[in-house]
Amino acid sequence: MPYRIAGIDVHKKKLAVVVADVEVEDEYQFERRWYGSNPEQLRVLSEWLIEQQVEEVVMESTAQYWKPVWGALERYWKPMCQSREGAGRMSGILHLAQALSNRGRRGRKRDFRDAERLVKRLVSQELILSFVPDAEQCLWRTLTRTRYRRTRDKYVCRINWRHCWKKPISSCPVWFQISWAPAHVVC
Repeated sequence: MPYRIAGIDVHKKKLAVVVADVEVEDEYQFERRWYGSNPEQLRVLSEWLIEQQVEEVVMESTAQYWKPVWGALERYWKPMCQSREGAGRMSGILHLAQALSNRGRRGRKRDFRDAERLVKRLVSQELILSFVPDAEQCLWRTLTRTRYRRTRDKYVCRINWRHCWKKPISSCPVWFQISWAPAHVVC
């Protein structure tokens, strides 16, 4: 049974995707595809990976562009891959490789070669992988950070409020001048 791994070279507006069977003893034969980075194209990518019976996906962490790709694969590809008949324990695994660990030779950048190199280095365990928490932990982090920001903003607003009552209105922030100018004119 073939064990297929996909490599994705992530850019702002496009993805270079390669899929290879890594169980062969000869040189890997890569199937190459271009995909866009919009939500519809990411869903099509997920369907294609399911159709290709890909077990693992490795992508490069390029700025923040990897996040929507990761989210789409986690939402559409991973559950289908893990629930597929005959799925192994490594089915549906997503890997995020640090960009420096997949560095190629100097010269022109080749997107498909970079994606192929990701697959080869994942198999030979030469990649430095980044930790990405699961979806539930990401939600808890977002909730905690949002609560912290709101609390901080509330106290900053109170401090600004107290300072503005002690100073002439012209030295207060613009938002305060606009909201409180009529009250000061009436007094």
